[in-house]
Amino acid sequence: MAKCEYCDKTVGFGHNVSHSNRKSNRTWKPNIRKVKAVVNGATKSVHICSRCLRSGKVQRTV
Repeated sequence: MAKCEYCDKTVGFGHNVSHSNRKSNRTWKPNIRKVKAVVNGATKSVHICSRCLRSGKVQRTV
């Protein structure tokens, strides 16, 4: 599932717009990574977006 466990970022919806201005449905999925992180003192595998990983909201295990 394309959802971050920390910031709850999910799929965004919109339209592809062609040169002739025809519109078709499309989705934007967040960049979700499966990493091992420290949660409440224990190592756990979590799905987080790259923005949360980069900003340091999650402490990765080494």
